Amino acid sequence: MSVISVGQAAVLGIVEGLTEFLPVSSTGHLKITEGLMGIPVDDTSVVGFTAVIQVGAIAAVLVYFFKDIARIVSAWGRGIVNREERHHHDYKFAWWVIAATLPIVAVGLVAKPLIEGPLASLWVVAGSLIAGSGVMWAADQTGRHKRGEDDTGFKDSMLVGSSQILALLFPGFSRSGATMSTALALDLDRLTATRLSFFLGIPALTGSGLYELKDAAGAGVGGAPLVVATAVSFVVAYASIAWLLKFVARHSFNAFVAYRIAVGVLLFGLLGSGVLTA
Repeated sequence: MSVISVGQAAVLGIVEGLTEFLPVSSTGHLKITEGLMGIPVDDTSVVGFTAVIQVGAIAAVLVYFFKDIARIVSAWGRGIVNREERHHHDYKFAWWVIAATLPIVAVGLVAKPLIEGPLASLWVVAGSLIAGSGVMWAADQTGRHKRGEDDTGFKDSMLVGSSQILALLFPGFSRSGATMSTALALDLDRLTATRLSFFLGIPALTGSGLYELKDAAGAGVGGAPLVVATAVSFVVAYASIAWLLKFVARHSFNAFVAYRIAVGVLLFGLLGSGVLTA
């Protein structure tokens, strides 16, 4: 019998789609939701399930930014065969995305036992939500928001891409929150920081989902829950992306900071009172 029902999968798909690209920690929200529904958050198949349904959200990014991605991939392909094409920013950016993904892949493979073990605790999620809020607030307040996409370089991509490691090791910190905060600290404007977070997340999240598929499907989670959650996450994530890009063009990240702190404090309370177990 599957440890996750189709109904629970649909709920988790909604949570994943809403939170994957908002800087509030999708992993944290999924673990909280799983805990409230009585799903064992440290079960190997559940951990795998969480990674796999991210592919639905990533598919939403691929569809939403299809023209941008096609342009970048096309420039990369032309540059491979034509030296004269290699001065274009899109060609360089494609290589930067590849290079910036390597650190998180290396850490993910080496630290897998810790990530799926002690660091999967809801106590870690609660602390990371609050700690990440402080980082985000400081980056948004001190960043000068003066650099656009055309101003990004290899150093920016590597620093922003590597910051995903924080979310990998400390669920609750938020991959989007870590990457956006790093980009803001590098003086990128909010819209550029958000778009860069999307592009740099595609390889890491897709790879993670495909890698974990065997555990999710083979150790307690049936195919139907996986399909339902992934499909739901795609639809909801697409809407979330459109909303977020409009929001950050006009607002600071303060609302996300306040929300994260509130959820972190609430989670500490639920754990301390025994309503949830870590």
